[in-house]
Amino acid sequence: MNLKKIISIVSIVLISALVVYGFILIGQIFADNTKFSEKEIYVHIPTDSNYEDVKKIIASYVDNIDRFEMVANKMSYPENLSAGRFLFTKGMNSYELIKTLRKNVPVSLAFNNQERIENLAGRVGSQIEADSVSLLASFKDSIFLKENGFNEDNVLAVCIPNTYEIYWNTTADKFRDKMIKEYRKFWSKERVAKAAEQNLTPVEATILASIVHKESVKKDERPRIAGVYLNRLRLGMPLQADPTVIFAIKKRDNDFDQVIKRVFYNDLTMASPYNTYMNTGLPPGPIAMPDITALEAVLAPEKNDFIYFCASVDRFGYHEFAATLAEHNKNAKKYSDWISSQGVKR
Repeated sequence: MNLKKIISIVSIVLISALVVYGFILIGQIFADNTKFSEKEIYVHIPTDSNYEDVKKIIASYVDNIDRFEMVANKMSYPENLSAGRFLFTKGMNSYELIKTLRKNVPVSLAFNNQERIENLAGRVGSQIEADSVSLLASFKDSIFLKENGFNEDNVLAVCIPNTYEIYWNTTADKFRDKMIKEYRKFWSKERVAKAAEQNLTPVEATILASIVHKESVKKDERPRIAGVYLNRLRLGMPLQADPTVIFAIKKRDNDFDQVIKRVFYNDLTMASPYNTYMNTGLPPGPIAMPDITALEAVLAPEKNDFIYFCASVDRFGYHEFAATLAEHNKNAKKYSDWISSQGVKR
């Protein structure tokens, strides 16, 4: 057998081997490599994870980890991994899994109606990597508070309730900084001017809006309630807002899970800066996170002569308003008699 023939045979064998290897390699790369039953799942890779950590995290979702590793090495994934939230879809192959692990999917982070910054920290901490402890520490950081004109009592005003697109691995400080950015965006020159027309700063407007928010779930009634409270402020009267007393009770008891439907006369004399029966002006901070309609009600209140209001027994959820104390006392007695008849003790 001559040399040319030998070379030809060897070449054919090598090419055949390469073709077979290529088919095997393609099969390894593009074969289904998932083992979860759901249509899709989110995988979370914590900050500072290494390649071994990643393999442990994805092990319960990947059918053949050796096949995944082979492709990962060829795509230089171990040297270029990143933290975040990643979407795995059933039936993905190893190549698709690696591509997915390079696409951090943001979280639609939603929050509203939080009573304290502690509640907000817990709510947010359940949705992103940063925990409630680090979030609370970040919002209460003395430098942050001083630089932005807040204190621990009113810092909840920074957070405007909404839905935000944010990466799962966002740090506590970056989340806080995003909130102050959104706060400044919300408090445009126009809104600041509207607050000033009511002799309020943005923080004061937020505190009053939190009371309006707690007084009524009826959005169409909120501008009227805001008008009443602004009338009281202008007259130098105590706000006498039951929701502030309820907040004071919860704060005193260190129990914000308790449900209080009724405020008694002895509650009105408790010593607390949040008790607007004993103190004039606004409380030191929001008693809840007001939604946008409550904020807008304070910025564009109804102009009226009402000084008093109490819950209505004829229109559930609404209130009866009065310009005189005599008229208010009639409305208040009607409500008190009704609530007693319902057996509501607290």
